[in-house]
Amino acid sequence: MSKNLKRQATLDDIPDSALDQFAEAGFDWIWFLSVWRTGEAGRKISQTNPEWRHDFEATLPDLTEEDIGGSGFAVTGYSVHPDLGGDAALSRLRNRLKERGLKLMLDFVPNHMGPDHPWVEEHPDYFVHGTQDDLDKYPQNFTVVKRRKDDVILAYGRDPYFSGWPDTLQLDYSNPGTKEAMINELVRISNQCDGVRCDMAMLVLPEVFEKTWGRRAEIFWPDAIRIVRENVPDFCFMAEVYWDMEWDLQQQGFDYTYDKRLYDRLHEGHAIAVREHFFAGLDYQDKLARFLENHDEPRAASAFELNKHKAAAVITFLSPGQRFFHQGQFTGRKKRISPHLVRGPQEPIDSDLEKFYTQLLLVLENPLFRDGHWHLLECMQAWEGNASSDCFIAFAWKGMDGGLSLVTVNYAPHASQCYIRLPFSELANESVRFRDLMSDAIYDRPGNDLLYGGIYLDMPAWAYHIFEVTISAKARTDDFNITTGTKISPEKSLQSTQENNKNNFEVAGA
Repeated sequence: MSKNLKRQATLDDIPDSALDQFAEAGFDWIWFLSVWRTGEAGRKISQTNPEWRHDFEATLPDLTEEDIGGSGFAVTGYSVHPDLGGDAALSRLRNRLKERGLKLMLDFVPNHMGPDHPWVEEHPDYFVHGTQDDLDKYPQNFTVVKRRKDDVILAYGRDPYFSGWPDTLQLDYSNPGTKEAMINELVRISNQCDGVRCDMAMLVLPEVFEKTWGRRAEIFWPDAIRIVRENVPDFCFMAEVYWDMEWDLQQQGFDYTYDKRLYDRLHEGHAIAVREHFFAGLDYQDKLARFLENHDEPRAASAFELNKHKAAAVITFLSPGQRFFHQGQFTGRKKRISPHLVRGPQEPIDSDLEKFYTQLLLVLENPLFRDGHWHLLECMQAWEGNASSDCFIAFAWKGMDGGLSLVTVNYAPHASQCYIRLPFSELANESVRFRDLMSDAIYDRPGNDLLYGGIYLDMPAWAYHIFEVTISAKARTDDFNITTGTKISPEKSLQSTQENNKNNFEVAGA
């Protein structure tokens, strides 16, 4: 936009047509990453860090100094950056979103601040201090900060497993004053948006903070969330969280927590581990934010080959919880853009992926996949000794209005077969139609066989289907393979589990 405008684009320059497209595609939330004020000190560190610069040049071969704006997580104040139009532009954008039924989510970075945050001068006690010995032993985690009155040694923001982020300073949650100040910041943010995505939210948990810094912190999130909701009752909290601490943060009041574990298992490509992930209770799963990419992960189009990408997306976004997409995911962008950069590269559109996601978003507009009841299905061996049933992931959805859906994915690089028994008692004594919402495939099958024998699936590598399941308008005495148009003779019609080698419900790859 800035290039076309020949000036710095602000939030006011985002066209209404773009917001209309988000609303029409069925989105509920728009998360704007890195709108807050940052400083020149952080930017200078970003520009001079050789490791980071190598990454920037890989992203932008025509990199200029102006492209490196500094990390949006090196916050120097929770007011909107002047380059984006300031707080007034954000307020106008929020109103435009609201007119379209869209809610606004912004960042809250609890763990650290930028090196030139005003608190360095006004409240240095809000930060973790170090000694000369700390600086000598751990220069990757401590730095000398020059102040008007004196120089102090402060810690970089970090987690317990990696070196510090040198463009940040670690907040000290063992100090009650720090906790109070950060809650006040969060209250101020809650007046500017409808929810926050909390960066590395587990780092301020008392046990994690003590492991990292050797000092006990006060509990933060339950108090912070309670105080914010006293002012804004329906304010939404989403946590970026790792290390299997999702449940802990849900219990402390978060509406949603990142589901990085599902992403990792999908990336590894082992269907059994993916299926076992869905054994968790729905009280937990309904609060998971599920994604295939975000600003910290490699682009999905680069991390997953095309067919595996589509299969993983069907599993991710047809499961319960919050569906979380990233800008550029729908068009197949492959270069991850660092939060230190203010510009991304131009990339060609992957028309195949764009068509896939357009179809998928249309499917997800169905209230069945928002308000319906989800159920993980058991995938049984198609015949003795055929272990490929372990490669399937299958879900059932049942809506409040009686709508039914079957989602099936062969999450494997080879053809697989299985039986799935459907949990839809209303199919008894009926002829049942399966219409794939992602392709033209339609199948009719006897309801009794589906309930008692199961549905037989023979699917190619990485194949998937999202079936709308309905009572067929026309009762049928025999079955058809609609994909090939070949009639299946009555003696080969699916009648019992004993005939599993004869009665193929063959599913073509979508």
